[in-house]
Amino acid sequence: MIAHLESHWLGLIHLLIASLAILFGTLVILSRKGTRRHRWVGRIYVIMMVFVNLTALLIYELFGHFGPFHWMALFSLATVFAGYLPALRKTPHWKHQHAYFMAGSYVGLMAAAIAEIAGRVPGWSFGPAVVISSIIVIVIGVRVMQVRIPWILKRSPQQ
Repeated sequence: MIAHLESHWLGLIHLLIASLAILFGTLVILSRKGTRRHRWVGRIYVIMMVFVNLTALLIYELFGHFGPFHWMALFSLATVFAGYLPALRKTPHWKHQHAYFMAGSYVGLMAAAIAEIAGRVPGWSFGPAVVISSIIVIVIGVRVMQVRIPWILKRSPQQ
């Protein structure tokens, strides 16, 4: 796999940026909300997500044309912007919109990471491995969001 990535520099850049996005996304989730640290690490996460999706939109090796993963990259970009803009503009109910969309972007990122791993397991069929692993991660992620986000929002200071 490493030799393959070395010969495909864009895939290597995509992998490195995605890894950074996972790291910064995890730090944002674990940080106390509303702090300067949360805002700065969150901005880095947004930048990483923009770049990981832009690099995804430039990779055509799998299908040779615009395919389902490109559509997911566009959806991911929309989710990130839908989560970032309310926090930037402080629109009514911005905390709810920000929390759900940003958490959703992180769930999508984790689903993509797990799908990437599952699709490479020897003996597993690529399509079913990607779909099944993605569904499992998304179902778990949405459930965690349903439980944790309302709890977090109740504890955060009102603005």
